[in-house]
Amino acid sequence: MSRLVKPLAVAGLALAVAALVLAASSVRATRPAPEAGNADLLPPPAQLRLSRASSGPVAPASVTVDQVGDVDSFGRNLRWLGVTNAFITLAPTCDPTDPTPCQALSPSPASTAFDFTDTVRIELPKKATNSLFCYWFSPVLTVNWQNATASPVVGRLVINPTLTVENPVLDDPALIDPGTGAPFGGRLETGMTSSERFEVPMAPGVAFTERTRDSAVCIAGFITRRNLIDGYGLTPAQADEFFKKPTTVKLNVRGSAQHVGFASLVFGLRIIGD
Repeated sequence: MSRLVKPLAVAGLALAVAALVLAASSVRATRPAPEAGNADLLPPPAQLRLSRASSGPVAPASVTVDQVGDVDSFGRNLRWLGVTNAFITLAPTCDPTDPTPCQALSPSPASTAFDFTDTVRIELPKKATNSLFCYWFSPVLTVNWQNATASPVVGRLVINPTLTVENPVLDDPALIDPGTGAPFGGRLETGMTSSERFEVPMAPGVAFTERTRDSAVCIAGFITRRNLIDGYGLTPAQADEFFKKPTTVKLNVRGSAQHVGFASLVFGLRIIGD
């Protein structure tokens, strides 16, 4: 019996180890990357090394990517390119005569989704910038939280802004959007490091109004020469041509609200370049 038990024990241990390895690899594979698909963040170091290797020779400069992260904009003056504000209302009912974007809220406890495209836009002339577009984004949110139920609830507000960028270079049908697998059709959509998620516990019958304000400022840029080449598949010549053409930037705001009685969402958007 002992001769049989030992091989079975070894086999069982091997199966257990294999299961643990498989589970660990599954967790690693499904763990979402932070701010995935957001051009305003620099790529991870490993991806950055690959992009350098595939981009060919770098134009002569007094600094390198390893030293400053962005040689295209290094030493260049900041350019003020435009500013605008978007106003969005979430309310029990919306006035059809009011042009302000508005979403009618479903009665609690239902959650209400909203999706506003092209809330505001900035139209930039050709050669407005040299190698990047960057944003400053400042939400000013006034939210009335309400728990009209007889039980404790958690109020929720989720806001996911994105930018649609239109440029004639993207009209080329041979250029494929890696996010959709289809031709760009003259435009691309990029995420922003400005998503917001609020969760507010409330006792029965509680109602109050809260105002918050914050800002997100430029990191890598929502459009850069390097990202057009490494991230979107443009050639260096096409990337250079991109910045010689007029560009329109549109702000989109998506999200959801639950146990919200009313909300006024104001988004300040400024674009800068080099």
